[in-house]
Amino acid sequence: MTAMQRGGRSRKPGAIVLLSGGLDSYTAAAMARERGYELIALTVSYGQRHSVELSAARAVGRWLGVREHFFQKLDLRAWGGSALTGSLAVPKGRRRIGRSIPVTYVPARNTIFLALALGLAEARHAEDIFIGVNILDYSGYPDCRPEFIRSFERTARLATKAGVR
Repeated sequence: MTAMQRGGRSRKPGAIVLLSGGLDSYTAAAMARERGYELIALTVSYGQRHSVELSAARAVGRWLGVREHFFQKLDLRAWGGSALTGSLAVPKGRRRIGRSIPVTYVPARNTIFLALALGLAEARHAEDIFIGVNILDYSGYPDCRPEFIRSFERTARLATKAGVR
């Protein structure tokens, strides 16, 4: 879809950006803006140990000029299973992480975040969703793999009125 006319003003198509405050999500948001999207940010407070991420997301959102910024609380601490939301020690350095799924993996976190973003995209008539996942840095996270992202794109087309991609 091209820019819409509303009230005599040209309006860019919207995109939901999952904005964590980290470098990967900032890069994804900047790419969306560069591609001409009007940004609608979604930041999830999921019970992570460091609230500095939320402050960084707020600052990045302001810097990028997001149209709207939603902060969603979703406490995943009760589920357990991750050093990011529980009392497990966070490994320092790649050697301690190993080859299996790392203890910093939050079970299905990106799946949950993308489902929230998909609902917001449909409600706000956004055309696209941007998430900053990095297979090179987090190769042990199942929901960062390209095949997962492709699968979610198919799910999004099936699960919404508009078929958000």
